[in-house]
Amino acid sequence: MTQEPQSPYWFAEAGIRELLEAVRRFRRADQQMRRRASAAMGMNVTDMQALQEVISAERRGVLVTANLLATNLGISTASTTKLLDRLTASGHLERRPHPHDRRAVVVVATEHAHDEVRSRLTDMHDVMAQIAAAVPPESRADVAQFLCALATHLDNVEGPEPLTPA
Repeated sequence: MTQEPQSPYWFAEAGIRELLEAVRRFRRADQQMRRRASAAMGMNVTDMQALQEVISAERRGVLVTANLLATNLGISTASTTKLLDRLTASGHLERRPHPHDRRAVVVVATEHAHDEVRSRLTDMHDVMAQIAAAVPPESRADVAQFLCALATHLDNVEGPEPLTPA
């Protein structure tokens, strides 16, 4: 007994379906890689995201406060305090006085954190750069624009309505 091929769930056009399935496959692989990297560093995924946020902000010259981190991670300030306690105790982050507001503190990545991230992720980033270099130069702007448009859309999508009971 053979099954009939399923009709497309969302996208009828094969080219669009294949392109968006490739994006989904990339997102799944990225999530799995983040879980593996977090586990290898003895952290949970949210701790790793926090470390990534802090390092990224530092590279942009942005001061990171606990409130900013809570907002960017979508977690409560109480959860952020516990997260910062863990990452401070593990030697990945330090709390320092805010340079412009005596009441506040900023969070910075330690040299240990930078060394650990570089040692664990450099090879992966090198391969990613090689894969990106294989994209024809005349196509790179289109690929970047496509991915940025998807990111902007996903950043602005509200959560769906709750499912209705059958």
